[in-house]
Amino acid sequence: MGPVEFLVLAFPGEQIGPDVVAPLGALRRAGGVRLIDSLVVTKAGDGTISASELIDHEHLRAVLPKSGAAGHTGDLVNLMGEEDAAEAAELLEPGSCALLLLVEHVWAAEAAEAFRAANGRVAASVRIPPEHVAEARQALAKAEG
Repeated sequence: MGPVEFLVLAFPGEQIGPDVVAPLGALRRAGGVRLIDSLVVTKAGDGTISASELIDHEHLRAVLPKSGAAGHTGDLVNLMGEEDAAEAAELLEPGSCALLLLVEHVWAAEAAEAFRAANGRVAASVRIPPEHVAEARQALAKAEG
């Protein structure tokens, strides 16, 4: 198994559009990631919190793995629940929503297997925001230019 990551993607408004999940679906179909679990969390304008499975949102099902004739459960496992939804809701402003994703980085599974076979381990993992990368590139271009 490759590295697994928990993501909370927050959006203004109380509904997630299909344009948000389309790139995730494409990445999943290409084999780069495996969607393990997902939740949609909404914080209404009055602060009321609701959570539902991604499968309950027909317009968002493109990201879901397909399996069998009925077709939308794939390899999803219900690992996230009310506690995860409540924690994510704390990050939300009233009148907004979030897509919670638990994904396996399948593309890294083979490398992870080789690392484990060599008794290696991930000593650190840091997510670098895109704006920091852009700033570093600009600074490098300025220094070279």
